[in-house]
Amino acid sequence: MKKIKNNVSNIFKWKFEEFFKAVLGILLFCVALNIFIVPMGLYNGGVIGFSQLVRTFLVDTFDLSFDFDIAGILNYALNIPLFILAYKTVSKTFFARTLFCVSIQTVFLTVIPVLETPIVPEILTSVLIGGIIAGIGGGMTLSAGASGGGTDIIGIAITKKNRNFSVGKLDLSVNVVIYGICGLLYGVTTMIYSIIYSAFYSMVLDNRHEQNVCSTAIVFTKKHPKKIIDFAGNEIERGSTTWEAKGGYDNSTTYITYIVLSKYELQRLERHLNVLDPNAFMVKTNGVGVDGNFEKYL
Repeated sequence: MKKIKNNVSNIFKWKFEEFFKAVLGILLFCVALNIFIVPMGLYNGGVIGFSQLVRTFLVDTFDLSFDFDIAGILNYALNIPLFILAYKTVSKTFFARTLFCVSIQTVFLTVIPVLETPIVPEILTSVLIGGIIAGIGGGMTLSAGASGGGTDIIGIAITKKNRNFSVGKLDLSVNVVIYGICGLLYGVTTMIYSIIYSAFYSMVLDNRHEQNVCSTAIVFTKKHPKKIIDFAGNEIERGSTTWEAKGGYDNSTTYITYIVLSKYELQRLERHLNVLDPNAFMVKTNGVGVDGNFEKYL
């Protein structure tokens, strides 16, 4: 186990907990797809959705038969140019993690059987459950610093340059094209329920993608907050504003430090606050709107 942790740390610069989180997220996404969505004859969005359309076209047009769903393999092939984009525009670490995650995703999509009989016969219920599970899984993978490939890679690259952009928004935009094709080829019903699934997936994804959620932290301490300021600047690369105040109860000197950061970075600050100052306390807010020169580190 120690050797595995060292390899994960050296190759992917992951803590083992993050590695496990990414793999679990991919597994949840693939389970949602093959158990709840595909058996209903519905389609995912993005590159995977396009792969599913190609699979259906090949099977119907050439009367092909496979013992497994080839959509995962087609998805991997279509992701190859996007791996290059991840390497050039995001980071080498993100590239390595994403290459690993898409490989694992391909395996899961191939070995997890698509049920002939849906586990939930009611289509809307199946769509909602599948969307929630897939969104949680996709968000877990992104929060671990990787992605399941496809439009996630493009979304991360754009978000680094446009703070008002999000991965979920790109998914919805690309899905307009994917589901338009679904509507033309397989009917309006297939298109509508696929869109409902995509909408729930995207909403849950953006809420679970902790690096995409802006937060604020206000730290109160009786000591000079140099350690807190240094941690914010050096460890999570965020500036902070500090001022001196007077306690209303005992008129003692209190230092207040205000930091704007992502939800993921806030969790790191929470874990270290007790070490930085055991007597400090923090007021935090998630999901705040931030305008101006605020960079998202994804």
